[in-house]
Amino acid sequence: MLTSKDLRGIIPALPTLVNGDDSLARGDMAKLVDHVHAGGCTGVLPIGGTGEYGALPHATRVDAVAVCAERSQGGQTVMAGVLDTGYYDAIRAGKDYAAAGADCLLVLTPYYTNPTPAGLRDYFMRYADASPVPVLLYEIPYRTRIAIPPEVTHELSRHPNIIGMKACNTDMYHFLQVAAGVGDDFAILGGEDSLFPLHMAAGAKGGIIVTASMLPAFWVRMHDMLAAGDLAGALALHRRAQPMMNAAFGETNPGPMKSVLDLFGIDAQKVLMPLDACQPERSARLRAEVEKLLAA
Repeated sequence: MLTSKDLRGIIPALPTLVNGDDSLARGDMAKLVDHVHAGGCTGVLPIGGTGEYGALPHATRVDAVAVCAERSQGGQTVMAGVLDTGYYDAIRAGKDYAAAGADCLLVLTPYYTNPTPAGLRDYFMRYADASPVPVLLYEIPYRTRIAIPPEVTHELSRHPNIIGMKACNTDMYHFLQVAAGVGDDFAILGGEDSLFPLHMAAGAKGGIIVTASMLPAFWVRMHDMLAAGDLAGALALHRRAQPMMNAAFGETNPGPMKSVLDLFGIDAQKVLMPLDACQPERSARLRAEVEKLLAA
C-alpha cells in the first residue's frame, strides 16, 4: 500500500490524448507515460483537470488509468483524479480507478454546493473511510471557489487513509499555515508550476506539475536542486521557464500543451468540448519556448 513517503519528486499532470472520435488514443497515452518516466518522473496523474476530466465519459477515464498502470513499473505511482461533485459518483469513480490500477486517488473538494468547513471535513473523512486506496486532498480554489481551512486540513491529515494533498491555493500564507500543522506522514505536493520553488522551500515534498508532461527532465532537475537545498539555483532555473509557462497557461490548459506534443512523437492533439484548439500564434510561441528549454 502506498504511503506518504512514496510521494516525492515530480508527478506530471497528464493530458488525456484522444482520437478524432474522442476515443482514447491508447498508443499515444502509452508514449506520453514512457516519455515522462524516461525523464525521471516518479509517477503520473491521469484524468485530473489537465486531463479534461469533466469532458470524458467514465469508461474513457477508466481506460486512461489502465494505460498508465500498464506502462508504469515498480515505484512509479499512478494517481487518478476524482473530480466528481457528489459523494456517490466520486466514490464509485474512485473504486473503478483503483480497480484499473490506480495506487491512490486525488479527490477534489466538492464544489457548487458551497459546503461549510465541517461539511468538507465530513466529506473527506467519509470518502477516506470507503476508499480502497489512499487518498490525497485536492484544493484548487481558483477553479472551485472552495478552500479548505488549514485547521481542517490538519485534522484530515491525521486520518490513516489520507496521505497528502495537491496544494493549488496560490495564497502562500495559506500554504504556510497548512504546512505548519501537518506531520511527516502527510505529503504536501506543490500543484502550481508557477510557485513550485516556493512550495518546496516551504515544505512540499514534490510537485504535481502540468508542463512536466512536456519537459520532465527539466522539472526533475529543478526538484533535485531544491531537495539538495539549492534554492537560488532552482529559482534561476525557474525564471528561465517563465516565458514557457506564460505561453502554456495563456489559454485554458491543456490546449496549448496538446498543440506541441508532436515534438515528442505524439499525434493526438485534439481538445474536448467546451475547450477550443489553441490559437496558432500562442502555439508557435509555446513551441519556441519548449525548444529553447530542450536545447539548454
